[in-house]
Amino acid sequence: MKDEVVQAVTTEDAAQAPRSSRRSAASGRINLFGLDREQLRAVFADMGEKPYRADQIMQWIYRRGVDSFDAMSNVSKDLRTRMQERFEIRHPELLAEQLSQDGTRKWVLKLDGGNAIETVFIPEGDFESRLERVAPQRFKPSVSDESDASSAAESDTTRSAVSDKSDKRYRGTLCISSQVGCAMDCSFCSTAQQGLNRNLTTAEVIAQVWFAAKTLGGDFQNERVISNVVFMGMGEPLANYGQVTPAIGILQDDFGFGLSKRRVTVSTSGLVPFMDRLRADCDTALAVSLHAPNDELRNRLVPINRKYPIAELMAACRRYTAGKERKMHIVYEYVMLDGVNDAPEHARQLAKLLAGMPAKVNLIPFNPFPEAQYKRSKPEAIKRFADILREKHIMTTTRRTRGDDIDAACGQLVGRVQSKQKQRLRDVGVRVEAAVPPGGR
Repeated sequence: MKDEVVQAVTTEDAAQAPRSSRRSAASGRINLFGLDREQLRAVFADMGEKPYRADQIMQWIYRRGVDSFDAMSNVSKDLRTRMQERFEIRHPELLAEQLSQDGTRKWVLKLDGGNAIETVFIPEGDFESRLERVAPQRFKPSVSDESDASSAAESDTTRSAVSDKSDKRYRGTLCISSQVGCAMDCSFCSTAQQGLNRNLTTAEVIAQVWFAAKTLGGDFQNERVISNVVFMGMGEPLANYGQVTPAIGILQDDFGFGLSKRRVTVSTSGLVPFMDRLRADCDTALAVSLHAPNDELRNRLVPINRKYPIAELMAACRRYTAGKERKMHIVYEYVMLDGVNDAPEHARQLAKLLAGMPAKVNLIPFNPFPEAQYKRSKPEAIKRFADILREKHIMTTTRRTRGDDIDAACGQLVGRVQSKQKQRLRDVGVRVEAAVPPGGR
């Protein structure tokens, strides 16, 4: 069964995003955040409209930050009226916002059903100067005539390509969630201690990025405030494959957010079949939550290892980077736990495991949370660990802790998981079925 694709690591009733999740239960309308360009073109074709209408609408939503059909001035009044009847552009409600002393921002966003997720923005470099430059032109429409749609699209994508390379001193990373809670049951992660309520829909994933861009005051057209998006918030992204992959498409689409493949990163605890499927379906950066160099220790820290042990995981990593089109490294995340996985012998085992592979190790000082059973490794232990890896020619960085004063650091996100149907990996079996193809949800 391992050559098939794991569709969800939980029961369907508890976690699977509804098949009709594009349509709001309250309004009966389709949330356009949930449709990629191919799906949107199909919807407009059903309405008797030309395919370019999808490109127009995506530009308004993602390049100019518009959430009102009335503001789409190059779309006929009749079509705007019909869109209002069938569609909505609905972003989540803000429940709380926190600003860290280091500039990290965390938003708690309300979802249908009373649940909430957390989304985190981490700026590096001179964020305020960049914001000051982009604010005067934020989300400014520049097309007023319907005939100019194609030329405007070309100019938008050109500006995007240029801005993607500008101001290398600045980096703004948005960490987004893919599930309400998490079933992976990693013992060092606060999110996993809550169990899993349900998967997010594509609309709920993409709306986090739109909301953050709008709130921060920048755009995705001239200069980016959000330069990178990482699926490292609440949940295991590859356990929500059918909803996450269309979201990746929108993030990378020239008529969507226009981010390059190097600037969108999916993190996984090691769902091997999905890693293979991701390689075939999406061209995106990959991070692997490794956290241990041997099966005995990883079985304890990352329970999914009992199904897909390290040998299978590393083989999948080699397949992911194989081929001329994938001259990229995988980032291996390794949380540093005092007296657990931070000994020199662990470093030597890790170096041997990654030898000859295009790899980068990101050492993450453990971030505590209530009732955590671990402590952060001592600075000298982290340095010693990194030195051993570098001596073995393994590219290694130590992540600077950001946002821990507002519980926004790695492993600290909790959101609000309301349902009593919360699931953990140890409570449920793995349901195996073919992954839902794009457009088939």
